[in-house]
Amino acid sequence: MQRIAKVLGLVVALMSLWLAPAFATLQVDVNQGNVQPLPIAIPDFNGAPAGRDIASVVRADLERSGLFKPLDPRSFLEKISNINQSPNYANWRTINAQALVTGEATQQPDGRLRVAFRLWDVFGEQQMIGKEYTAAPESWRQMAHMISDDIYQRITGETGYFNTRIVYIAERGPLLNRKKLLAIMDEDGYNPTYLTDGAYMVLTPRFDPTSHEQRIAYMSYIAGKPRVYLFDINTGHQQMLGEFSNMTFSPRFSPDGNKVVMSLEKGGVSNIYVMDLRSRAVTQLTNTRAIDTSPSYSPDGRQITFESDRGGTQQIYVMNADGSNQHRISFGPGRNATPVWSPRGDLIAFTRLEEGAFNIGVMRPDGSGERIISTGWQDEGPTWAPNGRVLMFTRTLRGGRGSQIWSVDATGRNERRVLTQGDASDPAWSPLIQ
Repeated sequence: MQRIAKVLGLVVALMSLWLAPAFATLQVDVNQGNVQPLPIAIPDFNGAPAGRDIASVVRADLERSGLFKPLDPRSFLEKISNINQSPNYANWRTINAQALVTGEATQQPDGRLRVAFRLWDVFGEQQMIGKEYTAAPESWRQMAHMISDDIYQRITGETGYFNTRIVYIAERGPLLNRKKLLAIMDEDGYNPTYLTDGAYMVLTPRFDPTSHEQRIAYMSYIAGKPRVYLFDINTGHQQMLGEFSNMTFSPRFSPDGNKVVMSLEKGGVSNIYVMDLRSRAVTQLTNTRAIDTSPSYSPDGRQITFESDRGGTQQIYVMNADGSNQHRISFGPGRNATPVWSPRGDLIAFTRLEEGAFNIGVMRPDGSGERIISTGWQDEGPTWAPNGRVLMFTRTLRGGRGSQIWSVDATGRNERRVLTQGDASDPAWSPLIQ
């Protein structure tokens, strides 16, 4: 399977500069716990039939973020015929639109699809941004996600996350005899592709943050014993990560993609090791008679967070990347597990186990500011969007009636299900597609 961006040969042309600070009033603060979604009008794009579909995806992306309220197209008073001309702002103010997106899709002589769009500040009566993308016609969804990212970034000041993919475990068959397949899909749940056939169990897939979703580390039960494998999405080639005599699990790449940190079980206990992928040298980082697992690097690569029961219960710890200065940071109620460092470096997400329930929480790297942000019965295994503002996680239904993938923003305000074909678990977010 070829990387979409390579095949498409996307061409990006910046058609206007960012607005001057005078128009910074049209802005959404993503840090607020309660934010009134910004009313935004997104008419169907003019031109090629794909224009209607592209506008529909952009509307869905922005609405799903919880920060925007796309207005019903039936309320529009003006039909946009030329996106290069300023709209009649009064028509859009009448329906309470604060922002307007206009666009067109045209088929090029070489067969490629050109999509141009404009973002307008309705009350400031100015164009905020204009861009165009050109790609193969079948990439129209990717272009739509890129437009959504542009709009999100311009209005919030934060990098978007729509032009990404999710690798996950697709579950098939009866509950007592499940097949677990490695699968990948767009961030919005579309275009699922199965990377393995279910002949062996796979768990905990993780992206290489530097490979733009070409390489994955995961745990597999090939030949009946848990092992960490690397998988190349482009070629379908997989290789075992080292010839260890004992079980290896919970792999995760370093920020530079040159190392994989993981747990290695020996004699009923597990410790954390790191392998340099260039030299294949292995270094032991923890050395206890407890269970140390689920390591995750800080975005600068200088520290690692992990879970350990060395104090009697599962709790979150942090250490330097060389294994020094190991210290506990979680002191709230219950047990705490599966820590994952935010790409922004400001938060660590984790799973809280308390009174028979599992929920997703976040805390600062020093353990302060601990709070729960999900509201399910059994929520676990968080993964961060590349902008560090949204998480996905696995939600198991009561009574063991299958599992689903859900998302929630870092404030806990916007919780939504990610639609998948059948049961799904263990999501991992890709870097932004280049």
